[in-house]
Amino acid sequence: MRKLIALVGMVLLLVAGIAAADQYVRGYTRSDGTYVQPHYRSSPDSSYNNNWSVKPNTNPYTGERGTREPTLYDKPPSNSYDWYRQRR
Repeated sequence: MRKLIALVGMVLLLVAGIAAADQYVRGYTRSDGTYVQPHYRSSPDSSYNNNWSVKPNTNPYTGERGTREPTLYDKPPSNSYDWYRQRR
């Protein structure tokens, strides 16, 4: 029973972490009068490749595949697992 509770707890933490990685952007009007529809975006970090518009990533909300080429020497995202390991 303890293993089951631990497993459920781990799954909940994982789901919460994934959900926190996305941000909702409310619709707004640009200064030139163009209206931008509400949408989701990935949380900003220091990595170019950690972005839905970069290949081979796929936007989980629209299903669109990334079209920009990834960079070879990209910095790891600021919220990466390595950051967590350094703090332990």
